[in-house]
Amino acid sequence: MKTINTIGKRKLAVARAVVKPGKGIIRINSKNLDNYQPKLCRLRILEPIMMAGEIAKKININVSVYGGGIQSQAEAVRQAIARGLVQTSGSKQLKLDYLGYDRHLMVSDVRFNEPHKSCDSKPRRARQKSYR
Repeated sequence: MKTINTIGKRKLAVARAVVKPGKGIIRINSKNLDNYQPKLCRLRILEPIMMAGEIAKKININVSVYGGGIQSQAEAVRQAIARGLVQTSGSKQLKLDYLGYDRHLMVSDVRFNEPHKSCDSKPRRARQKSYR
């Protein structure tokens, strides 16, 4: 088995995961997953690992995540981990399980915030009109 690099994105958060053969150790920004806070985010990140079962116990995953908020980072991390597990196992059934459980485990969300316009300081479609 070789090293696999995957990416997960959510809003402005980007997570890069490196999947290697090992003993099932998962680190996020050099911290063990057991120490990751808040607990709700840790549980969300554990979902694809628990669904993978025995596959996840044979690999080490190192994730570096930056940008966005806490929840967006957790979503990006779980997506990167799920993609890495699918590529490692080569199992179409695992991919179908992920898609059936939560589509965002495999597919990035296309919703982003509106960019700021050059002629205005706010992210609006057009300038606001004023009659007075």
